[in-house]
Order: sequence, then C-alpha cells, then structure tokens
Amino acid sequence: MVMTQNKQKILIIEDDAFLGSVLMQKLAAADYETRLAGDGVSGLAEIRSWKPDLVLLDIILPKMNGYEVLEEKFKDKDIVNIPVVVISNSGQPVEINRALSLGVKDYLVKAQFDPEEVMVKVRTQLGKGGADAVVSVGGESATPLTGALKGKKVLWVEDDTFLSDLIARKLSTQECTMAHAIDGEEALALAASEHPDVILLDILLPGVDGYEVLKRLKANPQTKSIPVILLSNLGQSDDVEKGKTLGAARFLIKATVTLDEIVAEIKSVLT
Repeated sequence: MVMTQNKQKILIIEDDAFLGSVLMQKLAAADYETRLAGDGVSGLAEIRSWKPDLVLLDIILPKMNGYEVLEEKFKDKDIVNIPVVVISNSGQPVEINRALSLGVKDYLVKAQFDPEEVMVKVRTQLGKGGADAVVSVGGESATPLTGALKGKKVLWVEDDTFLSDLIARKLSTQECTMAHAIDGEEALALAASEHPDVILLDILLPGVDGYEVLKRLKANPQTKSIPVILLSNLGQSDDVEKGKTLGAARFLIKATVTLDEIVAEIKSVLT
C-alpha cells in the first residue's frame, strides 16, 4: 500500500476576497491545503480548531484586527508556536516592530505584493524549519552558516527596521562584532571610528544615499580600503554599474538574496 504524506496546512486570514482567492489558488497549485477566513474572529477560531502549519494574516480586518488576533494567539499555549506571516498595507517600522513583538516570523507590504514572494516566504517557513533556522530576504537558502565571520567586525547600514532585525539576528550567529547605522552620516562616522572589516550598505537611505556614502568612504584614506557590499532593492544594470564604478566589492539585490548568501558574500570579500 502506498502511503501518502499529509499536506501542509495554511490558513489565510484576509478580507479582500480577490487577494484571498489569488493566494488560495497559488498555494493549492503548490500542493498546500488551504482555508480562507474573512475576519479576525473566524480566523482566530480556525487557528484554534484547525491548527494550521502556517498563518498568512492581514492586519486591517473586520470584527477583530490582526494585532488582536496575534495578542490572543500569543496568550494561548496551544497555538502560540504556529508561525505567522503578516501581509499588511502598512510598512511603517512601528507597525512592523509591534508585529515582531507578538511573534510574527515575516512581514509583507501589500503595496509591494508579489504572489511569488509569498510563496518564497511560505517555503522558508514550512520547507526550511521556520525563520529561526533560515530567514530569507528573498529566495530560498541552503544549510545555514554559523560562525563564518568569527573575529570580524561588520557594519551594516539599513533603515528598514524589519530587515535590520533579520540581519542582526543572522549576524549574531556568526560570532562577529556588529555595528549598525540607519543613515548615511551615521554610517560614515561609524566607519571612521570603528574601522569595520566590511560594510553592508543599503542604497536608499534617509539623507545621504548609499552611493554618496560609498563615494566618501573611498575618498577617505581611513576607510578607503574597507570592502563595501551594496544591498538594495535597486537592480537595474545602470545601478549595478554605478556601484561597481564607485568601488563596491559586491552588489546584492534584496529580492533575490538570502541571509545565508549575504553571509557567504561577506566571507568571500574577506578572504
């Protein structure tokens, strides 16, 4: 007799019928078992009764909003460990931090919504043992690296709170010294005072952008020898070429690189 493996179960809590339908179809095509709840009250009830392997949760919902669902889930020992990926209209740091404090594993902004990106995050949570094992910025990852940057000092410059939190957690497993800046001026000051072994630099920053930071780093005798890896949502050939011309050691695109790959690239430029 052939034994069939039970399908992994995904609950979508979303009041937008069209978006919910798109997600249901996409997940079903990938052989997941899915259910859709149109409000927070029924969604929470489904979590408790169905015990899904993963929840995709909107924040703005009728009857009970997503934060209230998360708060109730967080207090219930029977469902507290079910991973949740939030899909929200808001990408404000304060909103993301609130979701993270309630145990959310990942966060998607609807304005940047791509069904394939949802699939990447679903596979990250269900196929790789969850975000505490492998957290993906975009795409899937191989076996997690640990201790790859032992004894090195890494400065990362990133104003996105959620992504910065992911990078911090990942770097904390690498036995390196960490420094973090949220804007260009702070990055330049830290680079001069801390003299890191490598700099991971976002391009779209408040005030001075990453290209200008890179230009100034390479013009300063104190910092010109520090390798810089650009990490950005920009990915056009002109963007990449500009980064290389200004002296970047690598140019990584956020949507297509995993945290393990970022660590691997950092290790590569240091060897």
